[in-house]
Amino acid sequence: MVSKPHGGKLVRRLVAERTRERILSEQEEYPRVQIEHGRAIDLENIAHGVYSPLKGFLTSDDFQDVLNHMRLSDDTPWTIPIVLDVKERAFDEGDAVLLYYDDIPVARMHVEEIYTYDKREFATKVFRTDDPAHPGVARVMGMGDYLLGGEIELLNELPNSFARYTLRPVETRVLFKERGWRTIVAFQTRNVPHLGHEYVQKAALTFVDGLFINPVLGRKKKGDYRDEVIIKAYETLFRHYYPRDAAALATVRYEMRYAGPREAIHHAIMRKNFGATHFIVGRDHAGVGDYYGPYDAWDLFEEFPDLGITSMFIREAFYCRKCGGMVNAKICPHGEEFHVHISGTKLRKMIMTGEKPPEYMMRPEVFEVVRSFENPFVG
Repeated sequence: MVSKPHGGKLVRRLVAERTRERILSEQEEYPRVQIEHGRAIDLENIAHGVYSPLKGFLTSDDFQDVLNHMRLSDDTPWTIPIVLDVKERAFDEGDAVLLYYDDIPVARMHVEEIYTYDKREFATKVFRTDDPAHPGVARVMGMGDYLLGGEIELLNELPNSFARYTLRPVETRVLFKERGWRTIVAFQTRNVPHLGHEYVQKAALTFVDGLFINPVLGRKKKGDYRDEVIIKAYETLFRHYYPRDAAALATVRYEMRYAGPREAIHHAIMRKNFGATHFIVGRDHAGVGDYYGPYDAWDLFEEFPDLGITSMFIREAFYCRKCGGMVNAKICPHGEEFHVHISGTKLRKMIMTGEKPPEYMMRPEVFEVVRSFENPFVG
């Protein structure tokens, strides 16, 4: 059965059209807060229930409980602080303000609380490090000195180049029910699929009714695959290698924090809100560099028996010359000399030089899609 939303109810923070028109006609009367892209994406995810049960940005009690206990103040599991920072106090608690992104009013916020916080504590508890070389730590250290807590109402959707691939939780839940899926496993990805990904996805699909591939779109690091390349590659993989009635593809916009184990829990909660009953937890899930162990996230899931979504731990796949196929360490008895590990870095280098990867690494149809782009990588 499609999972219940996290916290029991799917949040929808969208204003009625008449209310929206009234607020926009009065926008000069509201204090303005300019927000950057990542917070605008958070707004969108709050409004459409991806972050249920949140109705807005965290107040101080919730913020501290998330830092210290990885739970909201009502004991609901929650691991990543969803907060809105500002550089100065330009209004009062109790005020309603309009949040602008690129000079577009995207939401009205009812400011319940304005509070200070310790950036180093934020970083060390969420990222397990205060190393400024960690991208998440660097972002936190560059935040404003105050946080705003309170509920939001979405006024305008953000421009979306991939709207036709975007489904909200209310829509995926309808899709899963229409397909008759009672159990759904979700897979998060930021990459073009290779055979290792396919192995893990199909291994998980063996145990459930449907597979939900949910690529993350948004700002990426240099050398990452462009969003349109990832989507086209998965469309091709679906067309040639996946049963049509057992797999679905939809994107979600989200800013990666690179918080490793904590973020893996957050990703599972997001997919629970989409309706998934199971979630594939990858090797070094949401990691960066060598800040986290390859299976640290698996251990953290053990601390959340009340998460409400089943985690699926499937070990990294590799090609075994002796077995003659994709396997993992649990099912292959042969030595390392027979194993060929699929390196994303190596695949990128091959693609950049025009070298066709072996078919046990990447489907030829997928490679042709990637090669069809003049520049498939973020510059």
